[in-house]
Amino acid sequence: MNELMSQAIDLMVAGMGFVFAFLIILVFATLLMSKLVLRFGPAEPEPAPARTSRAKPSAPSPVDPDTAEAIKKAIAQYRSRHKK
Repeated sequence: MNELMSQAIDLMVAGMGFVFAFLIILVFATLLMSKLVLRFGPAEPEPAPARTSRAKPSAPSPVDPDTAEAIKKAIAQYRSRHKK
C-alpha cells in the first residue's frame, strides 16, 4: 500500500510538472508572438471606410380616423374578453 501511494504521488508530481512547464512555455511563446506582431505588423491601422449617413424617414403619416376608431374598438373588445 505504501509503495502504491509513493507511485501515485510521483505520477502526480510529474503530471503537474509537465503542465506547469507547458504553461510557462505557452506564456513565453505568447509574449514572443506579441512582440513579433508589434514589430513586423502594419505600422498604422488602415483608415475606416467613410460612413454614409442614412436619412431618417420622416414621421409616419397620421392614422386615418376610421382606422383609429377600429383599433380602439378592437382593444376594448380584447380587454373585455381577457379581464383577470
